[in-house]
Amino acid sequence: MKILLIHQNFPGQLRHIADDLKTRRGIDLLAVGRDTAPGLPGVRLLRYKPHRQPSRKAHPYLFSYEDAVLHGQAVLRSLQPLARRGYRPDVILAHPGWGETLFLKDLFPDARLIHYCEFFYHGRGADADFDPEFPLSLDSAARLRARNALHLLNLENCDAGICPTHWQHSLHPAAYRDKLVVAHEGIRTEQLGPDPNAELTLPNGQTVRAGQKIITYVARNLEPYRGFHIFMRALPELLRAEPDCQVVVVGGDGVSYGSAPTDAANWREKLLRENSIDLNRVHFLGKVPYEVYRKVLQVSAVHVYLTYPFVLSWSLLEAMASGCRIVASDTAPLREVIRDGENGYLVGFFDREALIERVVAALREDDLTMRKSARTHALEYGRGSGQASYRTILDLQNENVEMV
Repeated sequence: MKILLIHQNFPGQLRHIADDLKTRRGIDLLAVGRDTAPGLPGVRLLRYKPHRQPSRKAHPYLFSYEDAVLHGQAVLRSLQPLARRGYRPDVILAHPGWGETLFLKDLFPDARLIHYCEFFYHGRGADADFDPEFPLSLDSAARLRARNALHLLNLENCDAGICPTHWQHSLHPAAYRDKLVVAHEGIRTEQLGPDPNAELTLPNGQTVRAGQKIITYVARNLEPYRGFHIFMRALPELLRAEPDCQVVVVGGDGVSYGSAPTDAANWREKLLRENSIDLNRVHFLGKVPYEVYRKVLQVSAVHVYLTYPFVLSWSLLEAMASGCRIVASDTAPLREVIRDGENGYLVGFFDREALIERVVAALREDDLTMRKSARTHALEYGRGSGQASYRTILDLQNENVEMV
């Protein structure tokens, strides 16, 4: 079977599936990614680059769509020479969010196109209008509606789709939901787990160890979508309530979702300016290598994960797999993962006092039951999930899958 994997930042969410596929006999595997994609050892990667940027003269609502067309055109052109030499994939598995698959049914009409359907935008009732501190304008709501044109085409073009959570599945239009299955892409649980002897050396030279009162927070970038503003505003009181605790923060200063602040270089700078925080106790590590990240989770006494109703971060599942005690926001899709009081605690996203009280209480607990429960539940999202997704591909290829 010939399988074509496509992700702008390959491997991205397709990592575990690609790792599994590359070891299987009878699989001819090819990947496509942008010129900046990191790639994956053992998987042939065909790189592409759009030949120009979207025009700034076009209507602003259409900027992202033209960008998608340019990405789709670039992928089409990169695959044409292979098609002329007889390459015909049986299955194309792709993250279509940047437009790469827009025209592939024209090049490979007999291939079964399976999309990783991560998110369908809504002006109301999901992430966009969630935080009253950043109200959604009518113009922004209209822009989101126009942005869904790409995703509607993606849903129409694909033969089937995979959503990582039931909530993300529910966001898609009812007319297309019967094409979508729920199958999480999986995390590397075999590389994660508690270590009572774990140590982490901080940027100031201080060493912290498992068993100490360490609060951890992780996000790809430190921004409101992942509750960074809520967390930072809770820190002064948390530090006063627990004078012997340390806080370790992992994440970059860029913007993954939403917008940058208008009055500071980044959200970290802005929120440090607005909140009196002892930087001898709060340690910003920036973006770190995986091994350092793993140690952060292993020394954690309480891991805080906050998010708008949005896509579920791997970091939450990885913290659970590491045996962390979790305090998380009571938002979708976390309710699918965290059972309040059993494998973690849920608090209202905007309830700063409840967050502080729960973190302080969790720091003072010594019951290991919740940590063990978190790890046990996270193991259900291990690499086996990636293999399950692989089996889903084969089932979808044979059209035998039971749809959600």
